[in-house]
Amino acid sequence: MLYALCAALSLALLGLDQWVKHYVTVNIPLGEAQPFLPGLVELRTVHNYGAAWSSFSGMRWLLVAVTSVIVIAVAVVLLRRIVRHPLGVAAGFLILSGGVVDMFHLEFWPSYPVFNVADICVVCGAVLAVIYYLWFYEKYDKRGKAHGDADAPSES
Repeated sequence: MLYALCAALSLALLGLDQWVKHYVTVNIPLGEAQPFLPGLVELRTVHNYGAAWSSFSGMRWLLVAVTSVIVIAVAVVLLRRIVRHPLGVAAGFLILSGGVVDMFHLEFWPSYPVFNVADICVVCGAVLAVIYYLWFYEKYDKRGKAHGDADAPSES
């Protein structure tokens, strides 16, 4: 049930990312902006042909290869149910939700790069993954535990 719920949320976020990209591309000319949360966030059309902060720009195949390796690794971890704790599962599916039109610009931090919904999903997923690994992995999903059952009696 947890995997189905997280998969549905992941698909919904992927759909939201694509819808917002389409809306911005159709309604806001390249380089122009439109208020979203006035004084905080504006929608600005920027094409980014790389990864975060335009890294890998001009290196499309390297970007595709690195992204593919990450997506496959996360998918394998989820499909093999190596991670079973809800926080770890949510982190994995958020990372999988992660796409070239950027649109959110922080008005109060002008030098911060423009980003999109997929970027938000990947960053939130990565932060949750770190929290999961630091505080929950040992207790719930480390090898030797009976199906992530942290409350099971120990064998010592």
